[in-house]
Amino acid sequence: MRIISKKALQDFYSQYPDSKIPLENWYRIVKKEQWTCFTDIKKTFNTVDNVGNKRYIFNIKGNDYRIVTIIQFTI
Repeated sequence: MRIISKKALQDFYSQYPDSKIPLENWYRIVKKEQWTCFTDIKKTFNTVDNVGNKRYIFNIKGNDYRIVTIIQFTI
């Protein structure tokens, strides 16, 4: 998966230091994935929510934080 801006994550965890390790772990996992459908994401992150219109919400640090993403699958 291609992440458009890691800087946004870095800016966030500079404000909220307790999110740094969970966000870096999320980034590391997501960066290497080649998901083709929502089911693939659920296999990796069982708490992810599909909220429609290509938007997916990931819980970070036990749902202390959430990341809203747009994912366009390639087949």
